[in-house]
Amino acid sequence: MAEFLENPSSSSGMSSDNVTGLILALSSSIFIGASFIVKKKGLKKAGSVGVRAGVGGYTYLYEPLWWAGMITMIVGEVANFAAYAFAPAILVTPLGALSIIVSAVLAHIILKEKLHIFGILGCVLCVVGSTTIVLHAPKERDIESVKEVWSLATEPAFLLYAALVVSATLVLIFHFVPYYGPTHIMVYIGVCSLMGSLSVMSCKALGIALKLTFSGMNQLIYPQTWAFALVVITCVITQMNYLNKALDTFNTAVVSPIYYVMFTSLTILASVIMFKDWDRQNPSQIVTEMCGFVTILSGTFLLHKTKDLGDSSSSVISLSPSFSSRNSKHSSENGCMAEEIPLRCQDSFP
Repeated sequence: MAEFLENPSSSSGMSSDNVTGLILALSSSIFIGASFIVKKKGLKKAGSVGVRAGVGGYTYLYEPLWWAGMITMIVGEVANFAAYAFAPAILVTPLGALSIIVSAVLAHIILKEKLHIFGILGCVLCVVGSTTIVLHAPKERDIESVKEVWSLATEPAFLLYAALVVSATLVLIFHFVPYYGPTHIMVYIGVCSLMGSLSVMSCKALGIALKLTFSGMNQLIYPQTWAFALVVITCVITQMNYLNKALDTFNTAVVSPIYYVMFTSLTILASVIMFKDWDRQNPSQIVTEMCGFVTILSGTFLLHKTKDLGDSSSSVISLSPSFSSRNSKHSSENGCMAEEIPLRCQDSFP
């Protein structure tokens, strides 16, 4: 392991910048995973005294518990933001799998949400696939100015990707959200993930600019730096709005993994297009990363299929013996059974 970390010249080794990005990304995942639970507690508490976020309410803005979760998420995002300045997105983004484990365990203990045994297996597959990608991630490319990043962002291929993402997001928001948002988890998560891929690219550009500025090469004098900052703010606000709706409407144990998979896939795709990460890798590394993607998607499939399985106690795994003797028929606020992992809560809305 020491040789793996210390030998940056080897094809499979990690540079010091990649190791720094790895540590920051791991700490980020822990904070973000915990924030899902704290925020949902706040959303549930706010929904009990006002209009729920899932149906367009903003009562949660007056709930201290929601803000505690938001602060926790901000700490995680700051660490994540810093990680992108040191390592490529293909390395940093998949480590969000750790937040799935944190969220699933805390959701069981704190929110008493049951996770089916195949849901647990799905989470494990997501982690295995992510680890495969991380171990074959390319090294960070050398960038001397934010103008270089702007040049990459304005190439025809990435401009086409950005246009498709913005178009798809607008279609989801104005056509699908009003009719299918409350019953189909993929609508809310789709908006979050699409905007997230653009926010990560802008975060990486902004992080590089700040990193260069702190090293003595001021990048704040360039308008490109502020343009990237504006994109980050716009995308993050949109992400938070629809992520709140998803958390308030669906089971946390499902929101976290699906959001992770979609967000990771789109972010890596955006990074490959913009930063041309695969140009610095050989075919075997690329194929191995694709195998990692397939493994992640397999985990997502299991999470989807969980909703079709029965409610018998034998089909539910208990993470803590202290909960095994309790009544499993907890009703959630939107009418879905807590021991299930609903992707569509059709009984909640006409």
